[in-house]
Amino acid sequence: MGGMSSDNVHGLVLALSSSVFIGSSFIIKKKGLMKAGATGTRAGFHPSLLVFLSLYCFRMEKILYVYILYECSGGYSYLKEPWWWAGMVSMIIGEVANFAAYAYAPAILVTPLGALSMIISAVLAHYFLDERLHIFGVVGCALCLVGSTTIVLHAPQETQVSSVKEVWFFATEPGFLVYALIVLVFVGILIYRYVPLYGGTHLIIYVGICSLMGSLTVMCVKAVGIAMKLSFSGSNQFVYFQTWFFTVLLIALDTFNTAVISPVYYVMFTSLTILASMIMFKNWDHQNASQIVTELGGFVTIFSGTFLLHKTKDMGTPAMELPKLSNATTRSPNQSPRRPEP
Repeated sequence: MGGMSSDNVHGLVLALSSSVFIGSSFIIKKKGLMKAGATGTRAGFHPSLLVFLSLYCFRMEKILYVYILYECSGGYSYLKEPWWWAGMVSMIIGEVANFAAYAYAPAILVTPLGALSMIISAVLAHYFLDERLHIFGVVGCALCLVGSTTIVLHAPQETQVSSVKEVWFFATEPGFLVYALIVLVFVGILIYRYVPLYGGTHLIIYVGICSLMGSLTVMCVKAVGIAMKLSFSGSNQFVYFQTWFFTVLLIALDTFNTAVISPVYYVMFTSLTILASMIMFKNWDHQNASQIVTELGGFVTIFSGTFLLHKTKDMGTPAMELPKLSNATTRSPNQSPRRPEP
């Protein structure tokens, strides 16, 4: 195994920076929402908000939406909180760094490191939001760190590309075209067949759609990122129609993309993204079996840590008090209905 290339080092630094900024943004925005909830006006539950939550509460940061639900669901007081805007800025910086990381390093190096944002969030919540990081959380963080280190040390070198036309050649090879076609067929079946039947009760349907389309989105991100990197280095790639094609396709596919980290989504999205990258850029062609198995072992280790953090993150944290309902709806289950007074 040779040393890391300069491109892999740049991609690693950008991916780690992205995790720090995104992980911090969850805590900063949550602090802003808490402050807004303490001073703002609550307006209770709204049906449309419940529909929104039913679709997106599988996110790692679902606690954020719970706060929106019962702390400031009635108004927009959180928009006046500097903390909330600071969190948004941190999120944007993290997403930009993540975008840039794909231009330098292979997907198998960048994508699994997204789980590190969960460690950042857990540690910062422990110190700044008084959310206790129990022993299982510490073990989960340690597993994520070990798995990330394993992947970093054994990641394949980034495929050297001198023009966006080479990326176009990779994307139009039969192997990747077949993969893209299979993804589109599965997504079409999920959207038109299973979403109407099970979409309201099985979030795995939406997770599957986002994971499948997300793997194609990342390939477009790499294509556009490489085009921008080459353009900044003096070789303008925006004179080629392929660059604009990838850009338009990225905007279209990003509709299905979500910045989520939950165990099911993490393993599906990361696995499909790595598969798409291996088919398109053939990063594993120059690695032996032991290196590939070690990388997969690192991915499984990160998944185990993510699962442990996700499943035990509320242990030791006092249960949050939900908003009190009106007297008409707070009757005890064992209490008989009152008869109307004459």
